[in-house]
Amino acid sequence: MARQKTSAAAPREGGYLHGYSSAERARLRRQALVLEPMVHDHLPFHRRRRCIEIGSGVGAQTEILLRHFPGLHVTCVERSPTQIGEARKFLRTVPWAKGRYELAEADATRLPFERERFDAGFLCWILEHVADPARILSELRRVLVAGSPVVINEVLNATFFIDPYSPKTLQYWMAFNDHQLELGGDPFVGAKLGNLLQQVGYHDVQTFVKTFHLDNRSPGERAEFLSYWTELLLSGAPQLLAAKKVSPDVVEGMKAELDRVARDANSVFFYSFIQARARA
Repeated sequence: MARQKTSAAAPREGGYLHGYSSAERARLRRQALVLEPMVHDHLPFHRRRRCIEIGSGVGAQTEILLRHFPGLHVTCVERSPTQIGEARKFLRTVPWAKGRYELAEADATRLPFERERFDAGFLCWILEHVADPARILSELRRVLVAGSPVVINEVLNATFFIDPYSPKTLQYWMAFNDHQLELGGDPFVGAKLGNLLQQVGYHDVQTFVKTFHLDNRSPGERAEFLSYWTELLLSGAPQLLAAKKVSPDVVEGMKAELDRVARDANSVFFYSFIQARARA
């Protein structure tokens, strides 16, 4: 799943598979709203005042955090100056964000903050794009007050399934994941969050499998999600084509398959991601 942000500690600026266009920035904001009910379900941030969000990108998740928790101030850490500028423009348009956020251009492996600066941490679709997630989680723990809650949402791309059978889409998806691995990321990092959090000293570690299983019992939600997923997949096409990981025929075949799935009254969409919760 595409993250809401660029990598806060990617191996290189071009390591984000989805690109940095204005269309991509708008897509990220739409994605955050589509996934909001699952990502932000009963987060443990009540009575928290100083949250650090690692890899905040265009500010889409930041807006939701500020909307859900009126007493919260969010410090947004983002490596890309382009995305910092985009977040600044976006959050200035959000009335409830005024005076409640800070934007910090920084590397998440070397945070420019003193120990125990924050009392909550939030990450969403970031660790899939970094080479050393344990280092980021360790640095995050350094700047958190002991006992602070941390919430991490991450992909588990092996779970993707659609019906009717769509071989070009699956071929594209395998290339998508392979290229992410080549860029230094991990499209399966969600399954590893429990180990990673324990490894660097967090406690009360819990993981929750969040599943979208959409069929003709919920046609409206299925249609919305298939539209979102098609947009997500196609956002990576220019980079995959440029790297010669897929051919134009594969991309066109995928488009045709996804259109067929969207029009099939008995189509099925299935995908799971992992949300981990722990305390510093």
